Amino acid sequence: MKKKKISGDSIQAMAMLAPMMIGFFIFTYIPIIYILRYSFYESNGIKSAWIGLENFVRVFTRDSAYWKSLGNVFLLAFGKLAVEIPLSLLLAVLLNKGLKATGFFRVALFLPAIISTAITGLIFSLMFGAFNGIINGMLQNIGLISGAINWFGKKGTAMMVLGLASVWNNYGINMIFFLMALQSVPKELYECAEIDGVSAGNRFFYITLPMIGPTFQAVVLMSIVASLKMSELILASTNGQPSGQTEVVITYVFKYFFGYDGRKVEVGYASAMALITGIVLAMVSFVYMKFSNKLGHSTE
Repeated sequence: MKKKKISGDSIQAMAMLAPMMIGFFIFTYIPIIYILRYSFYESNGIKSAWIGLENFVRVFTRDSAYWKSLGNVFLLAFGKLAVEIPLSLLLAVLLNKGLKATGFFRVALFLPAIISTAITGLIFSLMFGAFNGIINGMLQNIGLISGAINWFGKKGTAMMVLGLASVWNNYGINMIFFLMALQSVPKELYECAEIDGVSAGNRFFYITLPMIGPTFQAVVLMSIVASLKMSELILASTNGQPSGQTEVVITYVFKYFFGYDGRKVEVGYASAMALITGIVLAMVSFVYMKFSNKLGHSTE
């Protein structure tokens, strides 16, 4: 048998992909290997001692703060997604109608997505500041409140502000994905449905949603994963306050890994928490994919 020669285009493509793949391997898989190793050690990054499963036992039996931070992640993620996804889809539908100044509104609505998450955290921490905060000033001027509200003084209001900040920072990119999907739906389907007297609501639920189903599934999955990994926003706004009640799991692990916020550097323990968190996130993604696939098959 003659050996197939690799074409010049294939060699060029592999050469172009090689730097990215090498970087991906170095900065993704090698750290994972190190985390797997260090999770069985008591280590400060310099000195290490084998302790077996002690780090995992500590997480499951003696560290309630870790599980509270993990609960905060799900509370923030699913709370904000209940607002973010419908808002993104609604704006995409309105932009898809081709009304006047659509180009301007498309750019204006997308702008928050290009702002760094850390900057978004700082903006919202200043806006909702207890003293000289814009939001308190506006509410007092229109007479809704008599005194300044300490938005970050209680877990409920602090989590609400964090959710709003995350929605504002992320709805734009989801809106663009939905808009691209809507523009790929054949207009003939809507015209035929309109001739048959199908209402606008039924056209949306029986034509639009099924046609953009794969995009909807992907957008929700990406939003869930991104929400579960929220850390910069917390560090730049509340830093886990009040009393660690708005701590999320990624910031909690980060503080142990680097000895941040007065904590002792515990690389081994942080690695064990990171490993558990990765497994939890993978399980959530797997369950969502299974559920969404079954839902998609049931609507076919």
